[in-house]
Amino acid sequence: MDGPDLSDHTVLVTGSAKGVGRELLLSTADCGARTAVHYHTSADAAREVADEALERGAEDATTVQADVTDPGSVDGLFSTVESELGTVDVLVNNVGDFAPTHWEDLEFETWKRVFATNVDGTYLCSKRALPAMRERDDDYGRIVNVGYASSEKGLVSPRNFPYFAAKASVLMFTRMLAADTQDDGITVNAISPYVVENSDVFPDELPRDRPASYEDLVQPLYFFLDPETDYVSGENVEVDGGWLPESV
Repeated sequence: MDGPDLSDHTVLVTGSAKGVGRELLLSTADCGARTAVHYHTSADAAREVADEALERGAEDATTVQADVTDPGSVDGLFSTVESELGTVDVLVNNVGDFAPTHWEDLEFETWKRVFATNVDGTYLCSKRALPAMRERDDDYGRIVNVGYASSEKGLVSPRNFPYFAAKASVLMFTRMLAADTQDDGITVNAISPYVVENSDVFPDELPRDRPASYEDLVQPLYFFLDPETDYVSGENVEVDGGWLPESV
């Protein structure tokens, strides 16, 4: 599929060594971007993604390790990207652990990790990216957060509760940041899938009889990253095939 021209733009996708993050990052490589492959522990997989990004047309590519829940690590992440590729023009906050377990059975450390990776990571990376985005002369800066379908509608369940609550917070943060950057030429939006093709568990019934493909997620990403899409901010596109949850 055709995407926007991202040549001379630096893209950072958190958690892009595998899964959805990998595919989102490679889709920007197809558009000629300079790509930063972020990983926490998957160094070999990240290197493979960077190599593929170059093969697919990325202007440049690098890998960078960081824990997005740690402020010092996030600062180091951006400093490395800035020194190797230039300031980050596009940030995709993709990292976010989930824990599909009844809330009473969760270890407290797991509970905290779900909130930290989803909410703290999105906050820390966005905060670090914004100063350079605000200083750009061409009024272009893009932040895209990854949510979860129906979480902003109050979707909750005793199973996986911290993930639903964390994603609701991510979407609230998206709206707040969109309002706070409306005079800076920056847009902040979200993409919220339901079940994606790489999911570990599939429900018995899927909307349209299939999970979302990676391409289904790339379409709204391209829309949000297009320089012409400069008046759309604070929006959330649910990529769920029309899923209407009555229970989870």
